[in-house]
Amino acid sequence: MKLSGWGRYPVLDARTYRPRSVDALRDLVLSEPHLVARGNGRAYGDSAINTSATIETQHFNRMIAFDPDTGQLVAEAGVLLGDIIAAFLPRGWFPRVTPGTKFVTIGGAIAADVHGKNHHKDGSFRACVDWIDIMGADGEIRRCSREEDATLFDHTLGGMGLTGIILRAAIRLRPVETAWIRQTTIAAPNLQSAMAAFEAAQDATYSVAWIDCLGAGGNLGRSLVMLGEHAECSDLPSVQACASFNIKSKRKLSIPLDFPAFTLNGLIVRVFNSLYYWAGARKKGEQLVDWDSYFYPLDAILGWNRIYGRKGFAQFQCALPLQQAEAGLTALLTETSKAGAGSFLAVLKRFGKQNSAFSFPMEGYTLALDFPVNAKSLALLERLDKITVDHGGRFYLAKDSRMTAATLRASDPRVDGFKAQRKSQGLATLFQSAQSERLDL
Repeated sequence: MKLSGWGRYPVLDARTYRPRSVDALRDLVLSEPHLVARGNGRAYGDSAINTSATIETQHFNRMIAFDPDTGQLVAEAGVLLGDIIAAFLPRGWFPRVTPGTKFVTIGGAIAADVHGKNHHKDGSFRACVDWIDIMGADGEIRRCSREEDATLFDHTLGGMGLTGIILRAAIRLRPVETAWIRQTTIAAPNLQSAMAAFEAAQDATYSVAWIDCLGAGGNLGRSLVMLGEHAECSDLPSVQACASFNIKSKRKLSIPLDFPAFTLNGLIVRVFNSLYYWAGARKKGEQLVDWDSYFYPLDAILGWNRIYGRKGFAQFQCALPLQQAEAGLTALLTETSKAGAGSFLAVLKRFGKQNSAFSFPMEGYTLALDFPVNAKSLALLERLDKITVDHGGRFYLAKDSRMTAATLRASDPRVDGFKAQRKSQGLATLFQSAQSERLDL
């Protein structure tokens, strides 16, 4: 069948398997020449596709145990974050770390070591993982943690499924009193003021910014910075406080057709960005928003990836070290604005410190931009790659669909160590993806 990631680029012919048991999975591991696991297909590119054997994990979707004293949940790799929220938010628990969609699996969150709006304070997904059960190339299941087989644990988190097939894990949830978020919106007229808002909000639990990637001159990098805190019962009006976990379900929008290419030209995106910024600026200050609106605004638009047309889109996401972040972001935004390339979904976040074998985050800032796949955008992305490398940055493999092996190595000195570790553990031959082949991992 034809497979792609969420960006719908590239599209590859691949054989897929959906084992229903550990024994059936083991048979595939022992018989296929190479393979990779796939969760819900929310990686943007080709990291969860192997043309010979892509192992879909939808049937490994049970929640096994929960400890209400510690918030530890044991679940299989195919469980979605949305399933966890549906089951546990009414009981007063929420994921400690979540990316911008709830439609990712536990296995996918571990493989990408996903991050959220609270990395500056709580770190990436690894911070809430206690242990992982993973099937190796010999079909045996090993449990790894910070204390037991710590090297495998560290390389699996952020290893993009290249260290084995994740079967189950123990993760910790956070206790919350309500399903509401106290959101504070700050209108930042340029990049410098946006970064100043992030630095002043280091004590905020959550922070994220929508950024106008087509702003220029004095408006370069103008942003809406949104801070967030889990609301307590005392923060709610009396009517809401009596039902603090009851959120009225919203009608979801749906994109039934691929948008034509002209809808993403620079002029339309420039006008949209300007209107969006001023509409957000009028709502500055604090307000109560529900958890779904704050954490997962795009999940309310079913099939939003079709906005970019039938050829799909490529996301650029880099992390820049703190000392070079302002210069690097200025160069990236200047180049994007000059190109007039349309990106509705431009996001800026502040990262905290992180040391890990192969995970994406580093202390500094991360910028994410989406572009429709065409010759102009692909040429721009190569220029953005170079700017990132020149400023000491690196790239998020969960979003990558077109980077070269040379660019990856120029940006991340950990690549050869990760590759050597896979080879020494006998993992490199079996566990491969289209991305790992493209990037020579």
